[in-house]
Amino acid sequence: MESIGVKTAEAAGYLEEKITEKPQIGLILGSGLGDLAEEVEGAVKVEYSAIPHFPVSTVEGHAGRLVMGKLKGKSVVAMQGRFHYYEGYSMQEVTFPVRVMKELGIETLVVTNACGSLTTSFQPGDLMIIDDHINMTGANPLIGKNDEKLGPRFPDMSQAYDRTLQQTALNAAKTLGFSLQKGVYTGISGPSFSSAAELVMLRRLGGDVVGMSTVPEVITARHAGLNVLGISCITDMAVGEEIEGISHEEVMETASKTKPRFMALVKQILETME
Repeated sequence: MESIGVKTAEAAGYLEEKITEKPQIGLILGSGLGDLAEEVEGAVKVEYSAIPHFPVSTVEGHAGRLVMGKLKGKSVVAMQGRFHYYEGYSMQEVTFPVRVMKELGIETLVVTNACGSLTTSFQPGDLMIIDDHINMTGANPLIGKNDEKLGPRFPDMSQAYDRTLQQTALNAAKTLGFSLQKGVYTGISGPSFSSAAELVMLRRLGGDVVGMSTVPEVITARHAGLNVLGISCITDMAVGEEIEGISHEEVMETASKTKPRFMALVKQILETME
């Protein structure tokens, strides 16, 4: 069986034949937020199904293609849709694209998601900078034999989200005339939404929002030595004592309404990023 390193090299080699410039920044665009990739200039679009060893997106709101080109003067590679543990993929498969983007040359990863707020101090439509995370998925993408060429056996996660990039995001929002929330993202496996008691527990553990993605990708990105910025789009209230239920369609609807501000924020961040 081929190692992750070999598979990564094969996938990256396939993509390198289609581009003329090494990407600087990787973008993972979450539920309902993939339209930003349509603004990439000189875009080279590759379906996930065509890339060696890539999984395929199965969730509504995830287009399932890699888009490479220029956005606000920066060379980017954008995932128009991601993979989730709950789709039946292994953690290594979920995070494989991060390995490939690193192999292509990125140094910074911007990861986005749609999530629910565990606290009444946030509201649907808010954008939140991820300051830290709690891994409640019950798994870790680094379990198994470690390849030292990809990263260390025991990577430090105490500052998984880059402080300088967080400040860049806060400044970008100020320039655009709105404020950002800041908090802790709690990652669960899904696909079922949490029970009321679980939501209360997650908040008491220190979580500000809850979602079914992001944490595995960030762990892998830090293992690979990438700088990470996380942005959450709060789509619903997940306060255990007040929960009234939520559907994926409602999540998508709120993400769509928030899309203009989200897209403006990411573009402003890229424009001011050194």
